[in-house]
Amino acid sequence: MSNGPFLIAGELTSGGHRLVQRVYYEDTDFSGLVYHARYLHFLERGRTDYLRCLGVGQHELLHADEEGLVFVVHRMEIDFKGPARMDDVLTIQTVTEKAGGAKMVLTQEIRRGDALLIAAKVIVAVINKHGRPRRLPEELAQQLLAASVAPEKAAENPLAKT
Repeated sequence: MSNGPFLIAGELTSGGHRLVQRVYYEDTDFSGLVYHARYLHFLERGRTDYLRCLGVGQHELLHADEEGLVFVVHRMEIDFKGPARMDDVLTIQTVTEKAGGAKMVLTQEIRRGDALLIAAKVIVAVINKHGRPRRLPEELAQQLLAASVAPEKAAENPLAKT
């Protein structure tokens, strides 16, 4: 992998979103390997920056209407395939598998070069600001699905910040 410049929020690709992150000392345990719980941080950054690259502001969704819209992780399945170490450069890939109703399903991978380190499936619930389920707006669901196919279509976001 190149050490060239990367966009801070990653980039939309033909298969979803890609974010590049370096492993720092704070991410490791006494053995020098990434502590297992730190992978959740990398995955969260991938999901958050995926939305950001789509022009979807979570703060704006919360205040978009009287009900508000919030994403919360409902379920996560993680397969730990291999360890990362300090100074490794990792790529976090996020893809929308399903989006609609009151949930979305995302698949995420963390790789070091071609080596798969983490495979995750994340079920995200859509709730209102009072914690009750609410439907994902159809336009946003379609945008999330389109982003995992063609990034130029994802950029045509009717809910994007201007």
